[in-house]
Amino acid sequence: MEAPRGFRKPAPLWWIGLLGLSLAAAFVSAGMGPYDIPYPDIARVVLSPLRPETAGSVDETLRYIVIHVRLARIFLALEVGAALALAGAVYQGVLLNPLADPFTLGVSTGAAFGATLAILVGWGGMALGGFQTLPAAAFAGALGALYLVYLLGRLDGRVHATTLILAGIIVSTFLSAWISLLKSLNEDSLSTIVFWIMGSLSGRSWTHGLWMLPYLAAGSAAILYYARELDLLSLGDVQAQQLGVDVSRVRFRLLLAASLVTAAAVAVSGIVGFVGLVVPHLVRLVLGPHHRRLLVAAFFTGGLLVLVADTAARTILPGGQELPLGVVTAVLGGPCFCFILLQKKKTVGL
Repeated sequence: MEAPRGFRKPAPLWWIGLLGLSLAAAFVSAGMGPYDIPYPDIARVVLSPLRPETAGSVDETLRYIVIHVRLARIFLALEVGAALALAGAVYQGVLLNPLADPFTLGVSTGAAFGATLAILVGWGGMALGGFQTLPAAAFAGALGALYLVYLLGRLDGRVHATTLILAGIIVSTFLSAWISLLKSLNEDSLSTIVFWIMGSLSGRSWTHGLWMLPYLAAGSAAILYYARELDLLSLGDVQAQQLGVDVSRVRFRLLLAASLVTAAAVAVSGIVGFVGLVVPHLVRLVLGPHHRRLLVAAFFTGGLLVLVADTAARTILPGGQELPLGVVTAVLGGPCFCFILLQKKKTVGL
């Protein structure tokens, strides 16, 4: 029996193409910015570990900017985009909601609440062991919000998709009110809080990228491990149970893994919207609903989208000023989502 259209195995060229496109975008992005760096010099810096004889021909200032400023930021942008897109695909599949995204369960609001508290008490600029305390506070807030959602979303000892969404709305609304209250009580920190909430990778370093990497790797491995179960969960709880899936346990583990990678991404970047909502839909239009290939494609596509958005955020204005990353992703994501809706209307003949 022939496999359904959406479940055929993809050609390896898809993965090679996405990986090659990401590397090409990273190379182009490394040469863009207020400090003009020729691309041959960037190539010499990148290849210097393989060709030590060329290391002395590159200016040290240029080397520092390429490696410790631009490449570090590019690496983090790829991580954040991959995490948000991967989590979005999981949320949409597990919650059976096409409008679900990485922030459905209040993870982003919890991170914003933790970051707001850290800024107000003066911890926003502190560092422990070379790492800023602000991402740690945001990560703790995200995990705290996730715990509250699971606590409220459990019904008769089981986790249900509908109750989880409702619990996420309740927790997000409650924490948003507290954020507004804290901002009104301390206007001196208002601009810092607002800029963080709008999302940015400005001032980030390799430390942030390496800190996020274990969470992204562990969460991605867990999600890909349950890719088949995610396909079955998309059929509904009853059908998945009949096909041998422990629905409650698998749903909990998938949502936990997706929430952890989301929390890690939000902790280092602030709130970057539309990536987890739009990218899974775009990938489904091309590759179909089979989650094993959908997840991998969303991983690379999300990273590519955030890299392009962050490059635009730091280069589009003159004089070195930066736009908030979340604003740029919203500007790019809004028209994309409208296009997806129009395509779906054509498909169903509306």
